[in-house]
Amino acid sequence: MGWTNTLKDAARSGLRVERTRLEPLVTLRATAGLALSGGLALWLFGGTAAAGAAYGALLGGIAVFQRSWRPDPLLPVVSALTLGVTTFLSYLTGGHLLLFLALLALWAFLGGMAWSLGANAGSLGTTNAAVMLVTVALPVGVTQALGQAALMVGGGLVQAALVVLFPIRRWGRHRDALADALSAEADYARRLRDDPAAPFTPGPFAQARDAATLSARHARRRPAELHGARGLAEQIRPVLGTLADPSVTGLGLARERVDALLAAAATLLDATADAIRHGRPPELPPQALAALEIPSSGPVLTGPAHQAAGRLRALLHDVVDTAGGRHGGDEVVGAGSDGPVAAAGDRAGTLVLPSAADQFRGALATVRGQLHRDSPVFRHAVRLTAVMVVGELIGRALPFGHGYWVPLVGALILRPGFSQTYSRAAARLGGTVLGLVIAGAIVELAHPGQALAAVLSVVCGGLILLFMYTGYAPVQAAASGYTVFTLGMAGVGLDQSVPARLVLTLIGGGLAMLAYALYPSWETPRLRTRLADWIHADLGYAATVVRHYAEPTERSARETREAVLTARSALLAWRDAVALAAKEPVRDRGLSHTTEDGAERALYEAARITMLLEAHVPAPGAPPVPAAAALAAALQQSADDAAQAVRDRRVPTWEPVRTALADWHGEGATSEMVHRTGTLLLTSLSELSTALECASPPVPLS
Repeated sequence: MGWTNTLKDAARSGLRVERTRLEPLVTLRATAGLALSGGLALWLFGGTAAAGAAYGALLGGIAVFQRSWRPDPLLPVVSALTLGVTTFLSYLTGGHLLLFLALLALWAFLGGMAWSLGANAGSLGTTNAAVMLVTVALPVGVTQALGQAALMVGGGLVQAALVVLFPIRRWGRHRDALADALSAEADYARRLRDDPAAPFTPGPFAQARDAATLSARHARRRPAELHGARGLAEQIRPVLGTLADPSVTGLGLARERVDALLAAAATLLDATADAIRHGRPPELPPQALAALEIPSSGPVLTGPAHQAAGRLRALLHDVVDTAGGRHGGDEVVGAGSDGPVAAAGDRAGTLVLPSAADQFRGALATVRGQLHRDSPVFRHAVRLTAVMVVGELIGRALPFGHGYWVPLVGALILRPGFSQTYSRAAARLGGTVLGLVIAGAIVELAHPGQALAAVLSVVCGGLILLFMYTGYAPVQAAASGYTVFTLGMAGVGLDQSVPARLVLTLIGGGLAMLAYALYPSWETPRLRTRLADWIHADLGYAATVVRHYAEPTERSARETREAVLTARSALLAWRDAVALAAKEPVRDRGLSHTTEDGAERALYEAARITMLLEAHVPAPGAPPVPAAAALAAALQQSADDAAQAVRDRRVPTWEPVRTALADWHGEGATSEMVHRTGTLLLTSLSELSTALECASPPVPLS
């Protein structure tokens, strides 16, 4: 896609307003915190202090809206404390240009690198660097720096206190994540009725797993219905795939029975998801429960299909009981569980966060791992630093008196991805124009004084919070008015703050887009690497499952689970990369769309075949299949060789797998099943090679 079409798409995306569920009660609570902080500071200390407290309260309120699995008061507290440090240091250095620029560059670089820890950390880091520009613009002496920083911290702490005193929908995000995972599995069951080879959607399950990773203290307070359902749902996944496989169930009456079971499973999973989402007992349709039971005329399914149906029936009853809080909170341990708890006294199967010290060390290691020139996060940090320093110098040279708006706009627009940056630039411009037009009209008509400006800033702050999930443009419209009226409380002339901001927004947005164009971090050239990682993870998953037929041990469930998670992460990384690359103005994609589609189909099929084999992994101590050891080793070797071949622009071959299948020696139904699975895997891998034969070479990184 060329630059023209890419920019058009980015502009449309940025100006789009999403129709999503608003959070009026959370907004009202955060707005009350904003009014309380700003109003109290205005009454006690005056306009400048009120502006600082209001900014602290607003950013604390925004932190509440971040999609985080941590306890709700935590993010406002972290936001308040980091904002206080930032404010204090910026006031101390504000009168010394070189020292302030050095501090600004350091804060910008650290804020950019914070994106390696996730979107929440990145947003918080960028916001802290941007607020440094705003606070210095307020007329406060250095001797008052500590007091002003304390007021900003106080504003954030007020938001945290309100969250504790007036909780709204406790565990709501965790409920939604688990309910979304169950709904996704229900959708998977429905799709299997029409397409037995339908791919599984792992995104909701990955999110539910993140939501279930809690501190030991937090986990003990989790509602009973949030214990165990995710692990059970993970075990249902391969059972559904086994039932839907025509080679297992056959046709005729057996197929009709399978369709009825899949429909009943989908209905019960949806009912369970709705119950968990709203915190009420599940309402189970009698028809779905009846469909699960063995027909009065006798079982229709036989062999593996009959076993899978019985397993599905038991798992669904367990899921329903768990959603009703009747399992006492025990997490199910098995192929779908996540292993034992790390802390004594917690229940088996719970995912527990590391200690704060271990998390800090892990964060440092993650950031260090991104400190190289090809890292998108590092390149973003460099762009952010350059934009903020250059923008600050440009702003000081302009005759407007509030030139900090240039680097502020540039910092808030920049994101690690191309489409995010350019769509936010369009949204920032459109939202700023709308916000300034409205704010300017209010200034001309009402001539607000300090008290009215405070009221208007609270209203605009509430609108920012209300529009948080609707898109960047409406948020910016409200933010423009908020900034104008908040600075009006601090004594900045309202008639002066409106006219120049449009020009400064254009300069700041242009600076951000220019920085990305000159020092980009394209995802397109990395598609081959992402595909290689996915191939390696998928074949590693297959090798792990096959190996457990050769050596059925107690470790089988844990190792299989880890392989599933690795393959799932690689798939999600591939999907994200393809989505980002599709929006970039890079003509040579390195992989054609035909190659991408063919490779995806082959790898989806390989994962499905492995999942069916996983459903029948023998129990510890069962008779082994010795020939499976050679096939597992061949699959692991092929995983390494194929991944390297894709990175080197070569077509992978599968000779080790062919040799292992040709030399197969074994007897019995289990041995025959593993051999047949290996043959099907080889067919899928051959289709993968065929898809890669027409791949074009990638362009080098900029």
